Amino acid sequence: MNNSYLAKHAFCEKQILEAPLPGLGMVIVIPCHNEPHLLKTLNALAACTLPKCKVEVIVVINAAENSSEEILKENTFTEIELERWIIKNDSAALRYFYITNNALPAKDAGVGLARKIGMDEAVRRFDSIENENGVIVCLDSDCTVESNYLTALEHHFLLHPSATGCSVYFEHPLEGDDFVPQVYEGIIRYELFLRYYNCGLRFSGYPFAWHTIGSSMAVRTKIYQQQGGMNKRKAGEDFYFLAKLFPLGGFAELNETTVFPSPRPSERVPFGTGKAINKWLQEGTNNLPTYNPKTFTDLAELVELVPELYAVTVDTIQQKIKHLSPALLAFLSDNDVENKLAEINANVKSKEQFINRFYRWFGNFMVLKFVHFARDNYYGQQSIEAAAKDLLDTAGIEFNETISAKELLLLYRELERNNKAALTFKAALV
Repeated sequence: MNNSYLAKHAFCEKQILEAPLPGLGMVIVIPCHNEPHLLKTLNALAACTLPKCKVEVIVVINAAENSSEEILKENTFTEIELERWIIKNDSAALRYFYITNNALPAKDAGVGLARKIGMDEAVRRFDSIENENGVIVCLDSDCTVESNYLTALEHHFLLHPSATGCSVYFEHPLEGDDFVPQVYEGIIRYELFLRYYNCGLRFSGYPFAWHTIGSSMAVRTKIYQQQGGMNKRKAGEDFYFLAKLFPLGGFAELNETTVFPSPRPSERVPFGTGKAINKWLQEGTNNLPTYNPKTFTDLAELVELVPELYAVTVDTIQQKIKHLSPALLAFLSDNDVENKLAEINANVKSKEQFINRFYRWFGNFMVLKFVHFARDNYYGQQSIEAAAKDLLDTAGIEFNETISAKELLLLYRELERNNKAALTFKAALV
């Protein structure tokens, strides 16, 4: 079957020769680079309650063409270990495959390309059975999952036929014997940083306030193809990929199951969890800096103003935006907001279209640029614990002032998982 997406965008040719079974509804893609604990992830999947659809797992064992002998040996050991594991655990309902490429181009090799190889292979497999609604799930080789992981994913996409994709609820382990106590102290603050940022967006009313975590996301194969597939970034591939999905509509959170990513330190990627924990350990500090909460109240001003910018003149736009905060006004001016709004207005026929087009322009990447601009030029940084408390206080959420970092994180988890953040933070604007 000729597939225009694969012909144009696929990095490599078909990798898995064995045909998928009828009824394949879900493919889980797991990048694996220099990974000693892959079987822990696979055992967690194998222990899951099986859904009604057939499920496949594709592990992408990968390395750059210039990788060290140590990495290549680890990958070879992983492949041997994986082959043995598959023989014992493969079944018609939950099948396991792997792709090995230890000679990826050095300029592209990384998690983005590894995800792309596996996700493109998932496209081929769904395409061969003409299932355009099949679900491609991304997981990492250092994660475990809740036992209802597969059934919750199946149920979500069945319950929401128009769903484009979802972000799956996650929690890092906060204690245990696998790591030294400093690692857990670091992950408490790093996860709090992730949730603080997401809740800050929700507080502002920003419409695309979802986590962009590569190990806890899923997308329909037809949407994956329509958006040009996964990028080849060495880090941040999840952010840029999901940022393209959000404006399409139909994206949501899946909070009925949990992914448990590892809190381990790592130098595999230039930023992200592993890098942050490594820096935490090296610097020996109890302070993780983050953005000032004023950034999100500024953003709330803009969100509230957006509907008023439809079908108005440039003079009216100037009058309306001049009341925004100095930080936001400076950022918008630097990004030629007046001409951009005029262009959007000239190409839409309704307020709904205008708002949609505005947020396609002022998407997640633009928001992040503003956040960094405000940090660097106006507000500086705060410790994550102080900022997280200030945001709760601004939103009118009661908490004990002596609350620990761990207790703060647990509170933010509750707000997000029970969707209280959107309701409570929005109420603060009234």
